[in-house]
Amino acid sequence: MDPGEIKRLIEAGFNSPMVEVVSDDNTHFQTTVVAAEFEGKRPLARHQLVYRTLGGLVGNEIHALSIRALTPEEWQQQTG
Repeated sequence: MDPGEIKRLIEAGFNSPMVEVVSDDNTHFQTTVVAAEFEGKRPLARHQLVYRTLGGLVGNEIHALSIRALTPEEWQQQTG
C-alpha cells in the first residue's frame, strides 16, 4: 500500500491534521499525526481514532502501523 494513500485516509478523518507516513516496504508503516481531536485523550484513544480512519486495511494491506499521535501543543513543544 502506498504511504500517500494512508496519509490521505488519515487526513480525511480529522479536521486540519498534520500527517506524515513513511514506509520502507509498503506493508510496515510509521505515522505521526498531529490533531486537535487528541486533546484530553489518552494514547490508546488517540490510536483508536487513527485506526478508525483506516478501517479494515490495518492487519491486511497495512501489516503493521506505528503511531505517534500528538496535539498541536505537544507537537509545538517537541519541535520548538
